[in-house]
Amino acid sequence: MNVPRQEEEAWIYGIHAVASVLERRRLELEGLWISGDSRNPRLEALAEQARRQGVPVHLRPAEWFEERLPGTRHQGVVARARPVPVGGESELLALVEALEVPPFLLVLDGVQDPHNLGACLRTADGAGIHAVVTPRDRAAGITPTMRKVASGAAESVPLFQVTNLARSLGRLQEAGVWLVGMDGDAPRTLYEQDLSGPLALVLGAEGRGLRRLTRERCDHLVRLPMFGSVSSLNVSVAAGIAMYEALRQRMG
Repeated sequence: MNVPRQEEEAWIYGIHAVASVLERRRLELEGLWISGDSRNPRLEALAEQARRQGVPVHLRPAEWFEERLPGTRHQGVVARARPVPVGGESELLALVEALEVPPFLLVLDGVQDPHNLGACLRTADGAGIHAVVTPRDRAAGITPTMRKVASGAAESVPLFQVTNLARSLGRLQEAGVWLVGMDGDAPRTLYEQDLSGPLALVLGAEGRGLRRLTRERCDHLVRLPMFGSVSSLNVSVAAGIAMYEALRQRMG
């Protein structure tokens, strides 16, 4: 990629992802680049919307996009935004303290696939999650791929990366948040657990699940009932089921 590594996360590509950011207007876009070789009306509509918001629009040949985002489905449109702010443990605790409703958090213990992180953020936005928490090391972060999959949720759902996840979970418990971990060997199912109060849903990484220290820190462990031949679900699918079950209980 012909973009400095520290700036990669600032690029948002693809029609839907760029449209979501323009609609939410959560980020200050530095510019929008559109293929001058395309006559796609959706691209023309994005350009017009960007101009109305005062975002500079640049026309470039198709080769320009391939040089900067090789191997991606950019669809002839790229936006550049300021990096998404990512908080740490102190900012997370400040957010929890400031909430006027019971906290509703999602903790991802080492999810490494940016597609999974983006999908979790997108569902978290829909379910009303107040914050998503991940470890700072050995976990997916904010990348163009993640932002594209998240479809704007990377800009709307606060993301916190903490240096010591087990310690941060303990701080959340001290703040009154109950930790409910998803574990395939748990004795009870998700649907038997009270999820209506101050809550952090905790899910593990692809394949290995929750790390030992994370599992031991949880107040409760629950599983999804599985009746077929597969033993587990993709982490973003499992997270979506858990978030919406919690939302159902909280709405009730």
